This record gives sequence, structure tokens and C-alpha cells, in this order.
Amino acid sequence: MSDARSPEALIGTPQYEEIGEFPVEQGYIWSTCSSVENGNPLFWDAVVADKITDGPIAPPTMLSVWFRPHNWSPGRTEPAVPLQVHFDLKEHFGLPEAVISDNTIVFHEPVRIGDVITSRQVLRSVSGPKTTKLGTGRFWVIDVEYLNQRGDVVGVESYTGFGYQRGTR
Repeated sequence: MSDARSPEALIGTPQYEEIGEFPVEQGYIWSTCSSVENGNPLFWDAVVADKITDGPIAPPTMLSVWFRPHNWSPGRTEPAVPLQVHFDLKEHFGLPEAVISDNTIVFHEPVRIGDVITSRQVLRSVSGPKTTKLGTGRFWVIDVEYLNQRGDVVGVESYTGFGYQRGTR
């Protein structure tokens, strides 16, 4: 974990706060919409956006794009790993395998052109040992909270993971 406390002691504590490496920009929005053939005028036409959302916004489904680090960045010495708390839990409990079994997103304030998004990870729960068809391990729930530069929550993405050790057959 990001400090020496046990995972259970970190429940509810924000960890790994990261400021996005670039501001929300129209070019990314248009490229993303083009790649999936999303012709919604809200994302293409400023007049429509002004009428509906008081100005241009990013598609809500792009929420995690704005904090995702580039593969390479000047001065970075370690690779950036998304959802670091998940990997910390695997290491802490000695669980070499893991899957994400559930993912939900709740959207709050719209993400607007020029916003700089900050993300932080919050461990919500860790189960005791469980055995499934995959093996024996633990379930955990991690929220990734996204905030704009004013501190407004723009969304919360929740992940349920299962870290496990494969059983012998």
C-alpha cells in the first residue's frame, strides 16, 4: 500500500492522488468520437453544447482518459500503473492472479474543455479469504474518484477485484 499500514487500516483513505498530465481538449474529444462514430452534436457543435450544457463538454465515457498517463513522459523513472491499490493488495496478500469482476461509473459534474482532472484511489473494502472456481483469495472494492481543478467531483469509478492463488488440481 502507499504507506506501512495494513490494507484494512487504509479503508476510506485517499491514496495515489495524481493530477492529469494534460488538460481536457477538444481534439481528443473529436478523435475519440470519430473512432467510435459518435455523431452526437453535443460533442461536435458548440451552439448545441451551449444550449444543452452551457458549453462544450467531454463525453462522460471519456472520464478516465483525462488522468491516464502517457506511456512515456520526460523525467518519469518508473512505469505508471493504473489502479495501483489493486496491485498493492495482490502483493500484500501474496496473490499472483487477479480479475476485475465488476466496474461501475457514477457521473457527477460534466468535464469541460480546459479542465485538469485529478484522480485518487480509495480502498472501500477487503474480504476475508474466499474460495471460488478460480482459486482462493480475497475480494476488494476500490473507488477511483475524479475531480476537476476546482475540487468538484466529476465522477467515481468503482472496481471489484478478486485476487487469488490458483488451486491445485
